Amino acid sequence: MNAIPQLPPENVFDWLDTEAEKRADAGLVRRLRARPAQADELDLAGNDYLGLARDKRVVGAAAAAAMRWGAGATGSRLVTGSTELHAELELELARFCGAQAALVFSSGFAANLGAVTALSGAESAIVTDKYIHASLIEGCRLSRADVAAVAHATPSAIQHALSTRRKPRALVVTDSVFSVDGDLAPLGELAEICRGAGAALLVDDAHGFGVLGEGGRGAVHAAGLSASPDVVTTVTLSKSLGAQGGAVIGPRRVIKHLVDTARSFIFDTALAPASVAAALTALNVLKADPSLPTKVTDNAGNIAMQLKAAGLRASLPDAAVISVQAPSAEAAVTWAESCADQGIRVGCFRPPSVPDGISRLRLTARADLTEADVDRAVKVITATAPRGAAA
Repeated sequence: MNAIPQLPPENVFDWLDTEAEKRADAGLVRRLRARPAQADELDLAGNDYLGLARDKRVVGAAAAAAMRWGAGATGSRLVTGSTELHAELELELARFCGAQAALVFSSGFAANLGAVTALSGAESAIVTDKYIHASLIEGCRLSRADVAAVAHATPSAIQHALSTRRKPRALVVTDSVFSVDGDLAPLGELAEICRGAGAALLVDDAHGFGVLGEGGRGAVHAAGLSASPDVVTTVTLSKSLGAQGGAVIGPRRVIKHLVDTARSFIFDTALAPASVAAALTALNVLKADPSLPTKVTDNAGNIAMQLKAAGLRASLPDAAVISVQAPSAEAAVTWAESCADQGIRVGCFRPPSVPDGISRLRLTARADLTEADVDRAVKVITATAPRGAAA
């Protein structure tokens, strides 16, 4: 029997240095970059799809709420954290999406974690697209369910996994718009498969809400599923609404169940009132100007088509996200840094953030981009492309 090594305190975390060296050798070191309040760069990396994060109406509502309610929520939603603002936002989100009820969480990650774990369990089977967001993956890991991750965007694989499951309950989990390549899941077909197998469908609509569907009501609404008794939607308030937080939207009994059982709701401090007010105001701005989503998708398509015309391997977006493949992780980092040096901020996605293992630039379109902005971005991205980036 091998003896357990007795390490002095200064050596307990030596293994971290070994892991850091491995990441450095693979070109996977990540660095925090603190941005100033006002930057000269054109932002094609953030998720402020409707350009509302700095909208004076939205910011003003946040400031007013902070003055009225205080800097924080002061406790969990079940203790002191639920305010009249939280209740109003939940009501308006449900009405906007055409669902029975909604529940606001402190983040989109917490919403996904709570929804997956509370709607599954040891007697459940979970079937997921293998490209789902990390927050959904963590929920699956904590669920105690039998989990099968199947081929991306392959409904037949979902159907097979459901038909061969060993547990009585089943939950299918998918993104609506996948966060890396920006492609849209076949939600209508997935819903039909779920109903044939007696399964529920959970859709993370973080990248569809505010961009797709009638007036930005999301991909689930566009698929005609938002009022379905067997479909649950999660959204984030930090993308199209430019604020912070997340929500679960769906049947009233599902929301009641989450209040009683979702640990990331019960034991987490509530979303700050300032963020709630910002999201509520942004939602009202979207209602007042339903043309905003179309501006996003038009800009995304324009960027993608110009990059493809320049010979780059760019995805054709279903919403706001455009993926541009790089020849390697190192090349992706250098490419993104070169773009930043010329005033264009782009996302740089490398393993393990990319499920297909292909490093790329990840671009996001916004409603407030001008034609000049688009042309400038395409010019810089094309001019700085590394060897091997062309199709």
